[in-house]
Amino acid sequence: MSNILEVSSLDTRFATPEGEVHAVNDVSFHIEAGESVGVVGESGSGKTQIFLSIMGLLAKNGQATGSVRYRGKEILGLPSRELNKIRGVTLSMIFQDPMTSLNPYLRISKQMTEVLVEHKGAGEAEARRRSIELLDRVGIPSAKDRFDLYPHEFSGGMRQRVMIAMALLCEPDLLIADEPTTALDVTIQAQILDLMADLKRDFNTAIIMITHDLGVVAGLCDRVMVMYAGRVVETGGVRDIFYRPQHPYSLGLLNSTPRLDEAGATQLSTIPGQPPNLQALPTGCAYQERCPYVFEACRSREPALQSFGEGRAKACHLERLEGKRLKEGEPA
Repeated sequence: MSNILEVSSLDTRFATPEGEVHAVNDVSFHIEAGESVGVVGESGSGKTQIFLSIMGLLAKNGQATGSVRYRGKEILGLPSRELNKIRGVTLSMIFQDPMTSLNPYLRISKQMTEVLVEHKGAGEAEARRRSIELLDRVGIPSAKDRFDLYPHEFSGGMRQRVMIAMALLCEPDLLIADEPTTALDVTIQAQILDLMADLKRDFNTAIIMITHDLGVVAGLCDRVMVMYAGRVVETGGVRDIFYRPQHPYSLGLLNSTPRLDEAGATQLSTIPGQPPNLQALPTGCAYQERCPYVFEACRSREPALQSFGEGRAKACHLERLEGKRLKEGEPA
């Protein structure tokens, strides 16, 4: 399969009164058509900033350098008028906070039909029909009756579903989903994940899932990219990461996930300490203060992201990590 998105040496910096914040540091990855990639890590690890950089949506004090090629075309730094031909059409993003994404002064019907009229040349009647159909698919009850309401007349979870429907209107080639199921109950979460799986299967849509929920990654994604302090620390297939993590941070994330199948488990494992200050990263490995496997090399040299097997890479001085989260044969 061909790569739909190729990111090389992406760096994102923010100028603040307290100093420069290194939000994304030398990140490189690719995604193929029809593939789904999970991006995981704690809050502040740089997950969202990678994709805001790609979409040209950084705050005014942010600057991104490197290379982002979408379908072979360099898009990093393109003017907004050029990016708007791609954004929301073949390249869509579902944002975490629907209240800042929906216009409070416009009815939902206007915001949705405008996408199809402007980008697909649809007539008003066809745009309404398609929009209502998608609202039904994402679980909006009585979608036809609610279609002409304003955003404040929807609950938080329903607004999130509206945002998801809007992102799917043009059947994008690449869908970036930033915590799309956070505000939803588990039943609606399952419906949304099923809808994304249908998109992947029926339209060969590539999906990037930014999430804290490792269960979502296990159920939807083909590959995983683990982020820490603005850097990629491990990548690999879902089964490889879940069964045989090779970075201590990946193992820590998996061990801090609640399990319902462990008899007698009374205490949840946690990762000690806090993520480092992105304005003053330590010399060496950024994870050193929290890592139970730390040794001298970790304090003096930053580990490079290096391949160690088919489709796998890690940024760690440890030759091999023996700890593992799941037992063979358990469902990921």
